[in-house]
Amino acid sequence: MNATQHQIDTKRYAKCIEVSKRIRWDIDRDVIRGRKFDFSKKFLPDGISQVDRLDFLKPDERRLLSQVQGRTYANIFGLVERYIGAKILEISRDHWLGDQTALEALVRFTDEELKHQELFRRIESLVAEGMPQGYKFLPQPNDVASFVLGKSTWAVLALTCHIELFTQVHYRQSIEVDENLSELYKDVFFFHWKEESQHAILDELACARSFTPAEMERLRAGVLKAYRWQYIVSGVQDPRFNEILGAMITPAHGKRIGEALAPIMQ
Repeated sequence: MNATQHQIDTKRYAKCIEVSKRIRWDIDRDVIRGRKFDFSKKFLPDGISQVDRLDFLKPDERRLLSQVQGRTYANIFGLVERYIGAKILEISRDHWLGDQTALEALVRFTDEELKHQELFRRIESLVAEGMPQGYKFLPQPNDVASFVLGKSTWAVLALTCHIELFTQVHYRQSIEVDENLSELYKDVFFFHWKEESQHAILDELACARSFTPAEMERLRAGVLKAYRWQYIVSGVQDPRFNEILGAMITPAHGKRIGEALAPIMQ
C-alpha cells in the first residue's frame, strides 16, 4: 500500500469514528425506554414477512405470523453478530502497532456489534412475555460463528457486507415507511440501522385453529420463501453489493456464484 492510499484509508477510518461518536445510542435510554411490545400490531412489514401472500390466513393470524417472523428476524441478527464481532477483533490485530485510527474504528465497530447482541437478547425476552408458547429458535450462535469463521477472511467479510447492506435495504424500503408496526419494534431497527449503515428456519406457529395439509404446505413454502428473500435475495439484488463483489471476483467465480444462487432466486 502506498502512502497516498494509506492516507485515504486513514481519513475514511476517521470519518467512521466521527459518525460513531455522533450517532451513539444506549439500549435503555434511547431504544427501549421502559416500553413493552404492542402485540395488537405487526412486527415485520408485509414487504419483508410476505404474509400478505398467504390469503387464506385471517388478519389476526397474519399479524401473529408477522410477529413470529419478527422474533426470528431479531434473533438472526443477534446470531450473526456473534461471528462479526469476533472477525473484526481478529482483523484489528493488523493495526495493533500500526494505524491507531484504523484500530479505534475497528474497536468501535466491535463494541457496537456487542451492544447489538445485547439489544437482541433483551428483545427476545420482551417478545417472549407476550407471545404464545411454542416458539423455538434452533441455531446456536457459537456453532454458526465457528462454522463461518472457519472460512476465508475474504468470504467472511463478503458475507458481512451482504448482511449489512440488506439490513439497510429492509429498513429503508419496508420498516421505515410502514406506520402500522409496533412502535418499539420499529425503533429497535431504526437504531440498529443507524449503526449498521456504517459498518432460516421454520418457526412453530402458535395458532388457535388447524390448517389443511395444503394450507400447511403453503405456510411452509411461504415462510421459507420469505426467509430466503430476507436473508439472501434482498442483499444479492442490491446494486451496491453487486458492484463491490463484481470488482473482487473473476467471471468464472461469478458464474459459480450465480449457479449456486439460481434455485433460491427462483
